[in-house]
Amino acid sequence: MTELGELGLSNYEEKAYRTLLVTGAATAATVSDASGVPNGRVYDVLNGLRSRRLVRAQSTQPTRYVAVDPAAAVERLLAERAAELREEWTRYRDVADAVRSNLLPTPPADGSVWLGRLGGDNMRTAMHEHMRAATGSVSAAVGPPYERASWETLRTEFDAFFEGARDDLDVSLLLSDPVLDSLPDEFRELVASKPQTVRVRCLPHLPVSFDVVDGTVASVDIPHPQSAADRLGVVVVTDAAVVDELDRQFRALWGDAVPLFE
Repeated sequence: MTELGELGLSNYEEKAYRTLLVTGAATAATVSDASGVPNGRVYDVLNGLRSRRLVRAQSTQPTRYVAVDPAAAVERLLAERAAELREEWTRYRDVADAVRSNLLPTPPADGSVWLGRLGGDNMRTAMHEHMRAATGSVSAAVGPPYERASWETLRTEFDAFFEGARDDLDVSLLLSDPVLDSLPDEFRELVASKPQTVRVRCLPHLPVSFDVVDGTVASVDIPHPQSAADRLGVVVVTDAAVVDELDRQFRALWGDAVPLFE
């Protein structure tokens, strides 16, 4: 493909345009003879170039065509390609959003429960989407069932949590001591590497894991009936009274907690 081809000209369009640069004003018949563009196609090609403002038509009999200055032509072709790329980017972004939605576990009709085990693919995706909805702050209390999970399992959810979060998000992490004991030495560096503002505090014990997003949405982990190191799923709560109470509870726990990195 030629450089003009990469900028959006077809083979015939490029031949006709380059011919007009050499011949100056010329009729369609002259362009066809000089460029090799078939006589049956040359009018469509020239009119296409004219509609893209790469060729001007003179009011003569027969009509003569003139190529615009190459610098102007390249700028117009570049603008066309940029507009096409923006449209493609929008389309791909819509496709990506649809794929994310299709990958999420299917909730029941009331949309209040996500079933999924700790560290599972569906819950990582659900957590990523949950965090993408946050615009200001997230407060997360991390206790059971994370207390008995391996760091490898915790890391999958830790990564999903921050990958979904906006860079300007304010994150408050409240960890129970047993969760803290399972974290590696590099945890401080991992937290420090995040673009979000992250504060971490600890308490000896937390009875349940939950989070509050922007003060409007909350999620609460459902313990697994047969495994203390796992969960059955997550309840998502949007009822304002319940979210407010969970937010109040978090702030009370946060006030009693000890800063980890201070």
